Parts: sequence; C-alpha cells; structure tokens
Amino acid sequence: MFVIIGWVVAMVCVFGVFIAHGGNIGVVLHALPFEITTIMGAALGAFIATNQPKVLKAAGKGLGACFKGSKYTKARYMELMALMYDVLQKARKEGLMSIEKDVEEPHESPLFKKYDTIGNDHHVVEFITDYLRMMVSGNLNAHEIESLMDSEIDTHHHELHAPVAALQRLAGGLPAFGIVAAVLGVVNTMGSVGQPPQVLGAMIGSALVGTFLGILLSYGFFEPLAGLLEQKVDESSKELQCIKTTLLASMQGYAPQVAVEFGRKVLYSTERPTFIELESHVKGKKPA
Repeated sequence: MFVIIGWVVAMVCVFGVFIAHGGNIGVVLHALPFEITTIMGAALGAFIATNQPKVLKAAGKGLGACFKGSKYTKARYMELMALMYDVLQKARKEGLMSIEKDVEEPHESPLFKKYDTIGNDHHVVEFITDYLRMMVSGNLNAHEIESLMDSEIDTHHHELHAPVAALQRLAGGLPAFGIVAAVLGVVNTMGSVGQPPQVLGAMIGSALVGTFLGILLSYGFFEPLAGLLEQKVDESSKELQCIKTTLLASMQGYAPQVAVEFGRKVLYSTERPTFIELESHVKGKKPA
C-alpha cells in the first residue's frame, strides 16, 4: 500500500509542477508509449540476460512481496518464542530424547501444530528441527553448532539478496536505456530537418522524454523497490538469528524462560515484545 502511495506522490509532484509551470503534457503523453516500450523492453532483455532463472523467479516473488505488509510482526515473534519455550521446556523436563518424535515429524507434532503461523512456515520449521536434531544426537558442541548456524544464515541472506542486487542493477541501467531512447529520437529528428520549426521542436521534445523517463523509472520506481526488498531480506534473517540465539542459550545450560529472553533481545525494537508481554504469553501457552 505504501509503495503505491509513494509512487502517486512522486508522479503528482513531478508532473504537477511541470504542468503548473506551463509545460505541455501532451508532448509527454504522446511520446510515453513509445519511449516506455523502448526503455522497458531493452531493460527487460538485459535483466533476463544478466540473471539465472532462479534469480528471475525470486525477483518476481520479491516484487510481489513489496506490495504486501511485513509478516514479521510482534505477534509472530511471540508465537515463535512460545513454541521455542514449549520445546525446550519439554526437553528439560523429560530429556532431549522426548522431543525426537516432534523433531522428526513436526507436522504431526502437537507442539508445532499448536502454533499455526510458525508451524506452516516450512523454512523456519526446518531450521528449528535441523538443529534440535543435532542437539538430540549430542555429537556437536555449542561452538560447532553456532558456526554451522552462522554459515546457514549467511547463505540464506546471500540467496535472498540476489534479487535485490538484480533490481539494483536494473535500476542503475534504466537511465542509460533512457539515453538510448533519446538518441534514437534525435536520429529520427535529424532525418526530418526539412520540417517546420514547430514540428522539429515537438520531435526533439519527444526524444528528450526518453532521458526523463529512464531517470524517473530508475530512481522513482525500481530503486525504491530494491531498497524495500532489501529491508524484507534483513527481517527474514533476523528471525533465524532469534532462533539461533535461543537454542544456543539452551545448549549453554540456561532455563527455557531465560533462553527465550536471549532470543527476545536479538529482535528489532519495533517488533520486540517487552519482558512482561513475552512472559505472560509464554506462561499462558504452557503445554498441558
């Protein structure tokens, strides 16, 4: 929603001021379809040529996510930490082997099924169960598991950052494609030098629209989308860091209530629940 609002504000300010200063919007509108087709067609071709299919697919998915609100809310994080508390509390009371079935079949586990938001997120469930499985096996110490977690989170971040980098390259190339469209317009104008001045003026104006559109599309549309997508990538990595911190605290001998407090402190302040909020939520969802 905010993306659309931002675009509307940008367009109103740019074209509104142009019209207010006596600009002929008809010249821009006349050239708009041809210039946009040239610029966006060339940019799309370059975008496809530059990126692997998996990056193209991720970029399309990421662009769709830019028009949706963030799923990483305080409620989601509270549910995540309540799940972590329940799992760690069961392991502490009944032993690590008691959670083996929950880890091997999370979609059948009462613990995971109780928390729908987290339980239906395949990537998060897989991240949690993979490291719980290592804890159950007892073959790795906390430092080895921390190093492995860091490597996986780093890989996750780089993988999700690939479409961000692709959009940034696209935004960087749009002004150049605008110049290409403008040069073609000038070439077309030079072939009509015998026309009256008013005709030549309109043709030159149409040619310059290409440069204008290339810059506007770059810094007004695609660069903001790349920045927004990058923020969403950081949010997804923060959730994994929260899980990592909680599990490591548990491995170091801290009680489940203290371990989830470690995880809480990792979160961004805008989504981080207070100590009292988290404690009340966790105590209200203790397993029977």
